[in-house]
Amino acid sequence: MKGWQKVFETDQSYHAEIVKDVLEDNNITPVLINKRDSSLNNFGQYEVHVASEDVLRALQIIKNDINFK
Repeated sequence: MKGWQKVFETDQSYHAEIVKDVLEDNNITPVLINKRDSSLNNFGQYEVHVASEDVLRALQIIKNDINFK
Protein backbone atom coordinates (compact mmCIF):
# COMPACT_ATOMS: atom_id res chain seq x y z
CA MET A 1 0.00 0.00 0.00
CA LYS A 2 1.95 2.94 -1.27
CA GLY A 3 1.64 6.06 0.86
CA TRP A 4 0.40 4.14 3.91
CA GLN A 5 2.35 3.13 7.00
CA LYS A 6 1.72 0.71 9.84
CA VAL A 7 1.07 2.41 13.17
CA PHE A 8 -0.21 -0.54 15.21
CA GLU A 9 0.12 -4.32 15.23
CA THR A 10 -1.51 -6.95 17.45
CA ASP A 11 -2.66 -10.54 17.51
CA GLN A 12 -6.01 -9.51 19.03
CA SER A 13 -8.67 -8.44 16.52
CA TYR A 14 -10.60 -6.38 19.06
CA HIS A 15 -7.46 -4.34 19.92
CA ALA A 16 -7.03 -3.51 16.23
CA GLU A 17 -10.72 -2.55 15.98
CA ILE A 18 -10.44 -0.27 19.02
CA VAL A 19 -7.40 1.49 17.55
CA LYS A 20 -9.19 1.85 14.21
CA ASP A 21 -12.28 3.34 15.90
CA VAL A 22 -10.27 5.78 18.03
CA LEU A 23 -8.35 7.00 14.97
CA GLU A 24 -11.60 7.45 13.04
CA ASP A 25 -13.01 9.46 15.98
CA ASN A 26 -9.98 11.74 15.58
CA ASN A 27 -10.58 12.26 11.84
CA ILE A 28 -7.83 9.92 10.69
CA THR A 29 -8.69 7.32 8.06
CA PRO A 30 -7.20 3.96 9.09
CA VAL A 31 -7.04 0.70 7.16
CA LEU A 32 -7.21 -2.56 9.07
CA ILE A 33 -5.22 -5.40 7.50
CA ASN A 34 -5.78 -8.98 8.63
CA LYS A 35 -2.58 -11.01 8.27
CA ARG A 36 -3.84 -13.95 10.31
CA ASP A 37 -3.49 -17.39 8.76
CA SER A 38 -6.93 -18.19 7.39
CA SER A 39 -6.70 -21.98 7.73
CA LEU A 40 -5.27 -22.27 11.24
CA ASN A 41 -6.06 -18.81 12.63
CA ASN A 42 -3.53 -19.26 15.41
CA PHE A 43 -0.68 -17.10 14.14
CA GLY A 44 -0.28 -13.82 12.32
CA GLN A 45 -1.13 -10.24 13.12
CA TYR A 46 -3.72 -7.54 12.58
CA GLU A 47 -2.22 -4.26 11.40
CA VAL A 48 -3.60 -0.73 11.38
CA HIS A 49 -2.21 1.53 8.65
CA VAL A 50 -2.72 5.26 8.05
CA ALA A 51 -1.71 7.67 5.32
CA SER A 52 1.89 8.85 5.60
CA GLU A 53 0.88 12.39 6.53
CA ASP A 54 -1.13 11.10 9.53
CA VAL A 55 1.51 8.79 11.02
CA LEU A 56 2.89 11.07 13.74
CA ARG A 57 -0.55 12.19 14.87
CA ALA A 58 -1.86 8.61 14.87
CA LEU A 59 1.09 7.34 16.90
CA GLN A 60 0.57 10.14 19.42
CA ILE A 61 -3.14 9.31 19.76
CA ILE A 62 -2.40 5.60 20.18
CA LYS A 63 0.25 6.33 22.82
CA ASN A 64 -1.79 8.86 24.80
CA ASP A 65 -5.40 7.70 24.41
CA ILE A 66 -5.35 3.91 24.25
CA ASN A 67 -4.34 1.56 27.06
CA PHE A 68 -4.92 -2.19 26.86
CA LYS A 69 -3.51 -3.03 30.30
